[in-house]
Parts: sequence; structure tokens; C-alpha cells
Amino acid sequence: MSGPNTNYDPVEVSALDPANIDAAVEEALAAIAAAGSLDELKAVRTAHQGDRSPLALANREIGALPPSAKAEAGKRVGQARGRVAQALATRQVELEAERDERILVEERVDVTVPAVRRPHGARHPIELVAQRLVDAFVGSGWEVAEGPELESEWLNFDALNLGPDHPARQMQDTFFLDPVDSGLVLRTQTSPVQIRTMLEKEPPIYIVAPGKVFRTDDLDATHTPVFHQIECLAIDKGLTMAHLRGALDAFVRIMFGPETRTRVRANYFPFTEPSMETDFLCFTCHGEETWGSAEPCRTCGGSGWIELGGSGMVNRKVLRTCGIDPDVYSGFAFGLGIERALQLRHGVQGMHEIVEGDVRFSQQFGMEV
Repeated sequence: MSGPNTNYDPVEVSALDPANIDAAVEEALAAIAAAGSLDELKAVRTAHQGDRSPLALANREIGALPPSAKAEAGKRVGQARGRVAQALATRQVELEAERDERILVEERVDVTVPAVRRPHGARHPIELVAQRLVDAFVGSGWEVAEGPELESEWLNFDALNLGPDHPARQMQDTFFLDPVDSGLVLRTQTSPVQIRTMLEKEPPIYIVAPGKVFRTDDLDATHTPVFHQIECLAIDKGLTMAHLRGALDAFVRIMFGPETRTRVRANYFPFTEPSMETDFLCFTCHGEETWGSAEPCRTCGGSGWIELGGSGMVNRKVLRTCGIDPDVYSGFAFGLGIERALQLRHGVQGMHEIVEGDVRFSQQFGMEV
């Protein structure tokens, strides 16, 4: 900045030369008019109104003028800077109006256009059936028990009285983890949950164990390598087959209606002794045998009865393995496949419909199965 000079002529200072000031103003006005967006106008403001702009530099020179020249120079520079500021403000309003109008056009929403609604999903009927069964037993005071899908061979087989030579331990039925001698399998049943519960809790025990199980079956109308089971276990003093029959009758009536009748047939399961297979009266033909007829009942195959699942009193060896005295406590266990319950209850023809994941299949069941 120049120092004070009493003989200073403002005309001789190039920054304060009226011609230079007018040129700076005209250049600024041209740049402002050419700005096509708010970002461009921001750059113009910095160039022509900022601290290093020609008019700002001229304004600084006023302080070095003698008192007699300051008023005229200040008026000249102030008017020039005012014209630029006014032009900037006017152009700012114009560009903002253009931006707002453009946004209204580009982001306009036609409220008269029919909305494209995204269809809602649906809970899978397998989950709904499982929840219905679980709720029935929880309402009677039973507890829900869960366990891992990756199990040890001991929990999946040995503790359930399935010896090393039992057919279910062969490779064609079980998914073994590499290496094969690791002792780990994908559980083939939910019964290991019962073993874990008996090892961890003291009787009395009343649990229901739903879950996913795995077997090396090919997918067809009646089989799938991944399916769901629900098993029930009761351990207490004085439990008998009569208690098992009562629990089974309650189970079947909850699933298939209060008038459903059941029957039992002797069978063999390593986990239970004595063991039995439970059937219930066909809800389609109502027990009328149609063997050999031209049109046998498609639901029960003409026998009049539908097989439900295995059950029995918990084997004394299993109780002893889990640290429960079989001379003091007894228990019963039963279970069934949830996919089979869904097929029987709603006439689902094949496993493909259940596992393919088509939401239209799930939606037809609503929120309750």
C-alpha cells in the first residue's frame, strides 16, 4: 500500500483511474450476465467482489490519498462496487428462480398415476404349523428347547441307543463333515435336543423341540434332504403309556380337529421301549376302508387310517446315559415331521411346493395354518 503523499493526484494511480474502474465494472457485469448457474455465479463473485478483485484493490488505495482526494475517489469506487453488488444480487435471484422452476419440472410427481404396489410377503406355512404346535404345548406348561444343527455323533446316535452298526449311521442317510472321522454330523433328527436337555436339567422335564434336520435323501414328492421335525419329551415320576396316549390324543386333536380318533401299533425304536406307531382316523373318508375299490381314498390310500409318527417310553439305557435314575423317573417321547403335518392338514401334494420358495404358495395360507 502506498504511503501518504500530500501532493498525490488520484488520477495518476492506475487502480483509481476512472477508466480502469469503469472497465472493471463492465468486466464484472459481463461475467455476471454470462453466469448460467449458481456455481458459476459463485466463481464470478469471488473474482470480482473478493479481496483480490480489481475493485477491492482500488478500494485499498483510497487510504493512501490526501484528505482532499479521498471523498471523490471513495465515491467513485463505492458506486462501482455497488453496481457490481446489485448485479450479483439480481442475477442470484434470477438463477435461484430458474433452479426452483427446473426442480419443479424434473421432480414433479403425477399423483394421478396408479401406484405400483410392492406385494407383501408371507410367513411360510412350515413356520406357521410349527408355531401352532409349539403354542399348544406351551399353553399346557411345556417349555421350548433348541439345539445346534451341527451335532456330535455321540449326541445324534450313541446317546440315543443307536449303536455303531445301526443302519442310520451309514453314509447314505447322514451328512458327515469332512474329515469323516471328525465325529460331527448334520443332525438327522431333533432328538439330540432331548439328550442335551436331560444332561443339563433335573427332572421333571417337559419340553417341545422344533427344528431343522438333514438326511441324504433326493428331493421328490415325499422326500427332501432338509426338513423339519417337532419332538416332545416328558420326564417325571410315575409317567406311563397312559400319559403318552393322552398327550398324543391332545396333539392330534389340536392339529386335525376335536373329533379325531387315534390308534397305536407296536413298533421298534432304539430311543424308546416299549415303542409304538400312532395312526389317526382319516379325515377324508372317515375310516371307511376302500382297499381294492376303483377309487381308493387318496389321503389314506384306502386303509382308513393315517400314520402320524413314532413314540414310546424313553429307554432306560437312554435315561441312565443322561444321568437320570430309571428306577425313580420315567418318561415318554414322540414326534413327527412338520412337512408331513402340513401335507396332511392342507392336502399339499408334493415337497416341491413347500421348498421352492414361491411366495404365492405361502400367501394362500394367510397368517394362521
